[in-house]
Amino acid sequence: MVFNRSLLAKAALGPAAGAVLMAFMASGAIPAYQMYSVALAAVYTIVVLSVGLLAGWSGIWSVGHPAFFAIGAYFAAYGSGHGWSLEAVILGAVATGAVLGAFLGFAGARFSTLYIALLTLAFTMVSLEVINRWSSVTGGDQGIPVIQLHSALGFGTLAGGGVEPQYLAVGAAAVVLAIAVPAAASGLRMRLVAAKSHPLAARTIGIAPEAQSSLAFAASAAATSFAGVLLGLITGFVSPDPFSLNFGISLIAACVLGGVGTIVGAVAGGIYLTWNPSLSSAVGLPQPVVQGIVLVGVLLFLPGGVVPFLARPARAVLRKLLRRPASPPAAAQQAPETVGELPPMRPARADAPVLLRLEHLSVAYGGLKALEDASLSLREDEVLAVIGPNGAGKTTLLNALSGLTGNGRVSGTADFAGTPLFRARSTARRRLGMGRTFQHAEVFSELTVAENVLCTRRWIRPRDRVAVAELLEAVGLADVADRRPGELPFGLQKRLDLARAIAEEPKLLVLDEPFGGLDAGERALLAQHIRRLHESGTSVLIIDHVLDDLFSVAHRVLAFDFGRTIGEGTPDTVLDDPAVRSSYLGTVGGRAQLPERTGEQRSVIRLDGIGHTYGGVVALRDIDLDVREGVVLGIAGANGAGKSTLAGILHGSLKPSRGDRRTGGTVRTSLAPEGRALFKTLSLKENLEVAAYAAGITGAPLRERLEETTLWLPPRLRDRMSVSAGGLSGGEQQMLAIARALIVRPDVLIVDEPALGLAPALVDEVYDRLVRLAHDGLTVVLLEQLLSRAMSVCHEVVVLHEGVIAAHGRPGDPSFATHAETAYFSGERQTAATTA
Repeated sequence: MVFNRSLLAKAALGPAAGAVLMAFMASGAIPAYQMYSVALAAVYTIVVLSVGLLAGWSGIWSVGHPAFFAIGAYFAAYGSGHGWSLEAVILGAVATGAVLGAFLGFAGARFSTLYIALLTLAFTMVSLEVINRWSSVTGGDQGIPVIQLHSALGFGTLAGGGVEPQYLAVGAAAVVLAIAVPAAASGLRMRLVAAKSHPLAARTIGIAPEAQSSLAFAASAAATSFAGVLLGLITGFVSPDPFSLNFGISLIAACVLGGVGTIVGAVAGGIYLTWNPSLSSAVGLPQPVVQGIVLVGVLLFLPGGVVPFLARPARAVLRKLLRRPASPPAAAQQAPETVGELPPMRPARADAPVLLRLEHLSVAYGGLKALEDASLSLREDEVLAVIGPNGAGKTTLLNALSGLTGNGRVSGTADFAGTPLFRARSTARRRLGMGRTFQHAEVFSELTVAENVLCTRRWIRPRDRVAVAELLEAVGLADVADRRPGELPFGLQKRLDLARAIAEEPKLLVLDEPFGGLDAGERALLAQHIRRLHESGTSVLIIDHVLDDLFSVAHRVLAFDFGRTIGEGTPDTVLDDPAVRSSYLGTVGGRAQLPERTGEQRSVIRLDGIGHTYGGVVALRDIDLDVREGVVLGIAGANGAGKSTLAGILHGSLKPSRGDRRTGGTVRTSLAPEGRALFKTLSLKENLEVAAYAAGITGAPLRERLEETTLWLPPRLRDRMSVSAGGLSGGEQQMLAIARALIVRPDVLIVDEPALGLAPALVDEVYDRLVRLAHDGLTVVLLEQLLSRAMSVCHEVVVLHEGVIAAHGRPGDPSFATHAETAYFSGERQTAATTA
């Protein structure tokens, strides 16, 4: 935790406000009958803060905090009747709340948000039952008085219901708010948010979600129990009524009203809880009705809460007064740096000791063996590439190394730097010296770019912030350090994933398809980073389907298929192995030929002057496009060119910012989106049925469509219609996504990046099936990152570059290929290009 002047100034605001308020109370400016309400608001502020930060930082919504509130209050009542000191009461209440909270947090971390809420609800109900039945201690329904508590440290005696506890409540709330400010900037908050945002990715950097939830719940429960002691002192009497389930619901409403996870919002929530009864009396409605109206209004019109809503214009005004230049939009930062021709890889040292050795590694999920009897060795100072088709077991291999196999049964041995790897927990493998990236850049969306890297540290020191700033500069992220990952293009998110993995200089860096989804410039930059890491002494284990870039950075290549090792060699020789070539590249027969098109087909979708922006970032500009009946139209472009945005507009699910979309009569469109967007927990049949139901297809037509669509699927999927979609390989999931789009019998089928993440053999199979659809007269729009692939399977090809159509022509035109390639890389429009 770093205490700078700005942070200290913010932390001092709470005590300063508390001191001013107590001065008003002492001067008589606040009437005596209102001082109790002020003190109660201070107590409620502590409780709302503890519930709100628990929800905002850890994602845990608790209905059990009334029980912790009651624990503190009854500790005060019991202690006052048995001669306990004030300090003993506070310590006892805080310790009890922390222990019970830690237990609930650890137990609840295994469940979803709903089950955690039910668990805390049950805890409150049990606590209320104990209070009512343990009358010898709690007084049961009759309650118990809080007489007085003396201070063992010489601070005097506090009489229950007196004036002194009111000052104590205000001062305590001020101190708690002051503590919350540096906590919000600490590594603790970052690690809590990381564990909430992406538990699996958090484990790879040493964060245990269960431990973080337990710690957060313990701290929140301890603060609420402390507030309960204050409540008992200012009221002078404790009964079960204030700790009902209604109060738990009111706490959540107060958090939402003020702003979940905000410190100032907790103050607003505390004030709301205190004066809600007065507001209800003033309007002549019951409290639950008023509370419901307020909550519904906030959720509809101020979903982030009152304080965040008011803070946004305040910050805008402040920036204007200070005349700070606005940060450049994310789109302006996505152009990769120029990378020259890379030199050959420095050879690995043949005499280097073995860093990682796997022997007879197998991973099974039920009866499915995802990995079987796999063995490999990796020396220090070596880059080892692993290739193989989808479903070969490559990602399972990486997950076994990272300890992320879930319920899979792992057998075999693994030795990493002299340590038995499988005996170490997944969270401990980071400390052993292993860093990991993910195929889809699994970053922590609620943290900034800098915080995504800082959260790898348990305690953040000034030199850590300097080191992280230097690392972000090295990977080209310094200009976006204060942005959230969701504001960045995919290429920069990939860089962030890499930066987080290498933040602590691992001995072994494990990369899961790092080149996937990147354009040529970004792939060259990534290759450059891998070479730098190798030069610094880091060993690298990398899997990918982009062979050219993969082989350019590898010393040795290992081939997998069906969970087994089938070949090994150098990048120059491994594909000469017939088994490797057959398995990875496939032996697909002759590709289906496109049906002839005369160019006179009618237009089914017409775009005129289409433009679209996202929050000021231009995605498309001046798009004029004609999609004609029965044509396979390819839309090619690098990552970030605007293909997915154009797909949404063609589909009709995305309304453009400007321009016109017209159809030639009634045209039904269907979209198979990038990433497939399947319902992973539903079966194949259920995925198809959901799409049909959404289109209003039921009964006999539904059965007919299901039979028709099932026949389109390959035989290996027809026999597994009851299997969940999450159990399919990437290629099989892509087939299912297309089939789901076909079940509505569209006139135009739009497929976004059908080859993303697939091995070449599966790519051929997917595209052959799409071409056969064209033979049936279906109009197909393919959005593809690789220009050569689009040129080989389409009647017409449109090249997008930075949101603009840079070329449009027919692959059969000899001059178009050159024009299209120039447009793809430079965006320069070729007036001589043949247009469709």
